[in-house]
Amino acid sequence: MAERINSIQGVSPVERVQRVSRAGGTAAGQFGALLQKEIKVAAEPAISFSKHAQNRAAERGIQVDDALMGQLADSVERAQAKGATNILAFDATRAFIINVPHGRVITTMSQEEMEENIFTNIDGAVLLK
Repeated sequence: MAERINSIQGVSPVERVQRVSRAGGTAAGQFGALLQKEIKVAAEPAISFSKHAQNRAAERGIQVDDALMGQLADSVERAQAKGATNILAFDATRAFIINVPHGRVITTMSQEEMEENIFTNIDGAVLLK
């Protein structure tokens, strides 16, 4: 009876194992590609600039580099830990209004502009390190 079942299926046990292992290799490759994509996304800065903030930074001569992006991302993480939603991240020469939940810089200011402005609609301030 066992021989009759094997002959009906038409596939030997060895062939079945080979098919399964080949399919698993493809799935493993897809998994690896997906994992690499997620790692790349996680490594990207958790902060972005709105179009308005990009224009203001360019107008005001504020250099946006990797070091600044790291400082801003760190500020957002610290603000999230405290439950803030809109923060002022600043140092002696520049200031950034950031929407924390979206990780988005809303506007930027230079030192001269900070002296004359009042900051509203923020619920936290973070000193850039």
